[in-house]
Amino acid sequence: MPAFFRHHLLHVSAFALLMALVPFMVTSRYYLNLFIFIGIHTLLTLGLNLLMGYAGQISLGHAAFFGLGAYTSGILTVTYHVSPWPAMGAAVLVTIMVALVIGVPTLKLTGYYLGMATLGFGIIVNICFRELSGITGGPSGLVGIPPLSLGGVVLDEPRYVYYLIWGVTLGALAVSLNIVDSRVGRALRAIHDSEVAARASGVDTARLKIWVFVVSAAYASLAGSLYAHFVTFISPSSFGFMFSVKLVTMVVVGGMASVWGAVFGAATLTALPEVLAAFHDYEILIFGFILMVVMIFLPQGLTRGFLDLAERWRFYRRGIPAAKV
Repeated sequence: MPAFFRHHLLHVSAFALLMALVPFMVTSRYYLNLFIFIGIHTLLTLGLNLLMGYAGQISLGHAAFFGLGAYTSGILTVTYHVSPWPAMGAAVLVTIMVALVIGVPTLKLTGYYLGMATLGFGIIVNICFRELSGITGGPSGLVGIPPLSLGGVVLDEPRYVYYLIWGVTLGALAVSLNIVDSRVGRALRAIHDSEVAARASGVDTARLKIWVFVVSAAYASLAGSLYAHFVTFISPSSFGFMFSVKLVTMVVVGGMASVWGAVFGAATLTALPEVLAAFHDYEILIFGFILMVVMIFLPQGLTRGFLDLAERWRFYRRGIPAAKV
């Protein structure tokens, strides 16, 4: 077993043990639901971090893939009475095909042009969700989506859903960690640093960019299906432009090019609005101030920032001047 795989296995196992204990420590249904949404957002952010943090490709329409997964799975189960698990698989396949169709021409663009193209795609998909009312339910949304079941047990209790969603998320976390430490991960980082230099070094940049775009879309689709079968109701407002911006913010705040940063970024920006809800009228101001402080003092994100602070503190305790750190 490779050393890096053992290293990741140890960390993921420790984290999985911690998350397995959460339902026993959290008795409130409200807070358990909050942890469920953190799991869904973590799954989304893991895929987007591979695309943005490692490959350096901007996406402002990631909520569209989230919505495609949710609506495809919802429509198949509600309208055509397909079992939820096959519907989820079909949703991932549909999203992958859409990602290929969109990614091949779009990923030829770079920088702001790529961002605008993905933004336009997200807006178009959201308009389709609203206007195709005969299929999607329109602005009123799609109701009656059945919950998932496993081994004859209907997963309609938060604790059951929690373990399912975090089981999938931890699997995606392990896969992501091994991707970034593989040859593919090194090639993605090379594309992020300089696509021209990567191409000159023999990296098939076009193929890899499409590959990571499709993988991130598949993550989002899976998260969308899990979300749909958990809340049993979806509407276009959940998959708009602002949610795409929130996902990008999760990646940036957690730490670009950090798989664990995706986890912490998703947890922070999912829980923070709930904490600030007590301030009501000042919630947006405080939220913006916190983000501004993070961007100024921890520009590499929470994960890298805390690691740097811990390292500085360790050297300080040893009496080594900060300038030599």
